[in-house]
Amino acid sequence: MFYARNSAHAYRRVGIESDVSGASPHRLVHLLYEGAIGSVQAARQGIDQGQVAQKGQAIAKAIRIVDEGLKASLDRDQGGDIAKRLSALYDYMVGQLLQANLKNDRKALEQVESLLATLRDAWDAIEPPPARPAGAGKAPYGGLVAA
Repeated sequence: MFYARNSAHAYRRVGIESDVSGASPHRLVHLLYEGAIGSVQAARQGIDQGQVAQKGQAIAKAIRIVDEGLKASLDRDQGGDIAKRLSALYDYMVGQLLQANLKNDRKALEQVESLLATLRDAWDAIEPPPARPAGAGKAPYGGLVAA
């Protein structure tokens, strides 16, 4: 479902501040979800406080995390239907975030936050496989591994 080798790069690219050097690929995806949720919450706070710049920056960050982090990490070849559906859901979230930015739509932000939290919780429920020895060939989860 996710490219293992791209997770750390995607995580760093979207600008989430954290030390990722020792994090597992599974943990990196969790951190992407956390970063996106936190950005959506900051955008809601910006709307509530009339802080247009804060709202805009937070929504832009959430969009980058969803699009350049979570969506870009999907392995469409090995992820099959799940990866396609997640990709479409991430596209929907980006659209909702854009609407929230244009219309100060708090409900759109709440919906995206709820979707992200549900996906994060489902992701966290997946038990990551034991670490593979260096040079091992096949990806865990039959190639449907995260991060």
